[in-house]
Amino acid sequence: MKKQILAMLFGVAMVAVAANPKYVFLFIGDGMSAPQRSIVDEFLMKTENRHLLMNEFPVKAATKTSSANAFVTDSAASGTAIACGEKTNNGVIGMVPEVKGEGEEEKEVTYKPLESIAYVAKAAGKKVGIVTSVTINHATPASFYAHRPNRGQYYEIGLDLIASGFDYFGGGGASNYKDEKCPAYKGDLYELAKQEGYAVGYVKTQEDLAKFTPESGKVWLYGHHGSLPCELDSRNIVDLRLEDYVRKGIELLDNPNGFFMMCEGGAIDWGGHANDAGYVLGEVLALEKAVKLAYEFAQQHPDETLIVVTGDHETGGLTLGLANTGITGHIERLALQKRTYGQLEHRISHLMKDDPETTLDEIKPFITRNFGLKFTGEADDPMLLTAEEIAALEDVFQKQYHPAEGEKASGSIRSLVIALCGKRTGLTYTTGGHSALPVITSAYGVGAERFTGEFAAQVLNNTPENAKGDFENTYISQTLKELVK
Repeated sequence: MKKQILAMLFGVAMVAVAANPKYVFLFIGDGMSAPQRSIVDEFLMKTENRHLLMNEFPVKAATKTSSANAFVTDSAASGTAIACGEKTNNGVIGMVPEVKGEGEEEKEVTYKPLESIAYVAKAAGKKVGIVTSVTINHATPASFYAHRPNRGQYYEIGLDLIASGFDYFGGGGASNYKDEKCPAYKGDLYELAKQEGYAVGYVKTQEDLAKFTPESGKVWLYGHHGSLPCELDSRNIVDLRLEDYVRKGIELLDNPNGFFMMCEGGAIDWGGHANDAGYVLGEVLALEKAVKLAYEFAQQHPDETLIVVTGDHETGGLTLGLANTGITGHIERLALQKRTYGQLEHRISHLMKDDPETTLDEIKPFITRNFGLKFTGEADDPMLLTAEEIAALEDVFQKQYHPAEGEKASGSIRSLVIALCGKRTGLTYTTGGHSALPVITSAYGVGAERFTGEFAAQVLNNTPENAKGDFENTYISQTLKELVK
């Protein structure tokens, strides 16, 4: 008992005396849990003989993600929990529902706005930046600046972005930025932002970025009205990537009072929904490059910087290991995939437009070149498709693009190609949606020790012996709110 009390007092003392970081980076991989981090780590070990940097951080803990009204969360509820420190219902952004009255007829639901880490940091004199690879008014980034009962209120969320007064927004553009059908419509969001003092830039090159400096004041930069191009499909080296927006953010936000920056790798989730491991690999690596920039910044400011990396939930129910590969696995074969699932369907649609009688034979070279699957070759080549697999592809293609009268497609060619790739790497998915798997939170720098499960247990008035080695995602915000002050 004496040791327990001393350990608890030591934890409380650390909270009281440890200096707060001047610079705080929070990275969120949307749809990124332990499986996604594990496969990318394994891929890097086999192809580059190194580990994923975020996995090398000295502090790690499992983090639970369930929402207030569901075991499996969506990005709105989990984003709100990470940003604001309270659980809310799926679909709600930066608010919690409050129910008054008894019975269905008398029941009245109102929503109470919550304060995010970003607002706390701003009130403490820090500059604030929000960066994402998807649309800036998507659920996760919105959780840091918006207050809406429905994540689908994209235009209204955009109004909240402008009203926040945060110093920097970067990455993907705004969905529904000119939604004239919205009852709250006031005009083009980008033009409204300019009226509120934002320097707004549609940027495509490093030269475009260079036009914006700390003297520009509040800045909103975007490379596309939608999300940034996904890593695997992008062949235009001129396109700015997630890391470019983080680098610019560091330049714009650095000041004597420090800053808080949230960066989301949002398209990891989209790859998971498509069960496309190659897509996921590319997006995790894109987030990794952004994390590396923060890490390099931390080396220059070792006594002033905290980096936290987490996920909002897992997407796809990704499983490592298949019966046909056993305990071996061949994650390195993901390098053979050069395009995402969507590009295959896009290619077929293009060919079908030119020739409605296009056959699978005309698609096979594209599949081999971009997904590594071979239709002919040596019998011992692991990427060689079996006769049964080729027949399945033929059947799916025929029913999808040349169905007989009354015949319905039982699947899609893109899904089957991706599944066959997964079969050869040792990967499979259990769902096209989210799962309740816990995510991993890792931390580096000043205050990182607070993100251990044991430390969290002490803060939450448990003894180390009762610590489970994990915590709820709300703990991230509760802790960062203290650290950004």
